[in-house]
Amino acid sequence: MITSRTQVTVRYAETDMMGIVYHGNYLTWFEIGRTNLLKEQGIPYRRLEEEGYRLPVLEAALKYHRPAVYDDTVSVVTTLRDKPLLRIRLDYEIYRGDELLVTGHTLHAFIDRTGKPVRPPASFTTRMGELFAG
Repeated sequence: MITSRTQVTVRYAETDMMGIVYHGNYLTWFEIGRTNLLKEQGIPYRRLEEEGYRLPVLEAALKYHRPAVYDDTVSVVTTLRDKPLLRIRLDYEIYRGDELLVTGHTLHAFIDRTGKPVRPPASFTTRMGELFAG
């Protein structure tokens, strides 16, 4: 299991007229967490793209427990629980301090520049093997 923690400060533009974070913005924070987790493990998303790979979202789910509001500092905890093979599933928890605000997950597949499903690059597979060894 691999975990990453990323902090985000809620910007005014991410809120509605009540000062509460608009629900769709949590998906953007999931993306921030996902790309940060990959980068921390030596697999920057930019490099995957340069090599011709994309990771489109196949599925996304969110459960809202408590709202975040303007100027909150929240932590996005991103977890890769299982070694990915053809698809990669990431789980997310968003906290304000110790208070759980949102949980969710995304599921991704590897595709090439033409949109054809492909196996992950060897560098990705090798690194995941190292991280999930034992």
